[in-house]
Order: sequence, then C-alpha cells, then structure tokens
Amino acid sequence: MFDKLEIFKQAHAMASHAGARQSAIARNIANADTPGYRPTDIKPFAEAYQDAGGGMALRQTREGHLGPTGGSTALAEAMNRPVPGATSPNGNGVSIEAEMVKAAEVRQSHDMALSIYQNSLGILRTSLGRGR
Repeated sequence: MFDKLEIFKQAHAMASHAGARQSAIARNIANADTPGYRPTDIKPFAEAYQDAGGGMALRQTREGHLGPTGGSTALAEAMNRPVPGATSPNGNGVSIEAEMVKAAEVRQSHDMALSIYQNSLGILRTSLGRGR
C-alpha cells in the first residue's frame, strides 16, 4: 500500500529538477565573462515530468479498474538547451539579471517540493496515528 505513493515520487522529482536547473544557472553565471559562451537551461518541470510519463493522468490500480495508461514515473534526464537572447560584443549571451530571476524561481520550486513532501508526510503520520 505504501510502496507506491506517487506524491512522494513527484516531490522527489520536483526537488531533483530544481537542483539540476540550479546547476545550469550556476554554470551560466560562472561563465558570464567567457567570450562566446551561450547560456543553457533545462526543460520546465511540468514538461520534463510529462515526457517521463509521470503525469497525474488516470491509471489502472487493479484489474478491471479504468483502462491502463502505462508509463513510468521516473523523471527523465532533461537535456541542456540553448537559451535565445541578446549577446554582448564578445559573443557572450549570459544576462546576470535574467539568471538571478531564474535562481529565485528555482528556489520557489524547491521550497514547494519540500512543502509537498512535509505535508504529505504529516498526513501519512496522522493516518498511522503518530501525529506530527
């Protein structure tokens, strides 16, 4: 019963995605002065999670219940992709301001993942009679 709690898998996937995106942002900021460097980013979480088959679509939980939808809930490795935008005279396309906005978005996403995990864990503990 407790071995397939999708909400915990989704919270883990969301936190992992936030960490991977933070790494890409840090790499962009570290190369802000590198001539010819093009910033990269990864797919948004919702898109990467859907591609991995982890969407919250209806699925068959026992024989005769609905129709099977299949798919794996593992978060697929998101590929780095170039970010379009203006470049400096030396060919560098990193905007520190844009990267800082992205970093704030990542922090919010990570905080949301932790909140989902903590609240779900609280509900699970309450259902087992252990309270918070």
